[in-house]
Amino acid sequence: MTRRIFTTAAAVAGAALAAGPDAALKEAEMAWAEATKKADAAALGQLLAHDLTYTHSTGVTDTKKQYIDNLVSGAAKYEAIDYEEMTMRTYGKDTAVLNAQVKLVTVNKGTRGNAHLKFTHVWIRKGGRWRLAAHQSTRLPN
Repeated sequence: MTRRIFTTAAAVAGAALAAGPDAALKEAEMAWAEATKKADAAALGQLLAHDLTYTHSTGVTDTKKQYIDNLVSGAAKYEAIDYEEMTMRTYGKDTAVLNAQVKLVTVNKGTRGNAHLKFTHVWIRKGGRWRLAAHQSTRLPN
């Protein structure tokens, strides 16, 4: 099932790439959100850069392996990632910065909570695919 979900996400992302860089980037972002909610290690393995720096709103910073391991083990769980706003800027054809405001429902070490965040994602294109290289988030008042 994980393979099929990823194949579907890859097909959608490929169609978006043909539509233009903004569409492809948005598809990659949505694929990240879906893979994160589903704790889909295979999809995240393809979407995240090997040298990912993922800094949570708490200040804790994860590597790619730590981020995926925390999701797969259930230590961290994202039940909802609801986008309120999103802007994208591309720099050349292989670098993009995406800013978003989201509301999350999370379960962290067994404790369910809500978070209202602004975050910045730095995306790089390698091998014809967008990959998330950096995440930095800031907590907003709920």
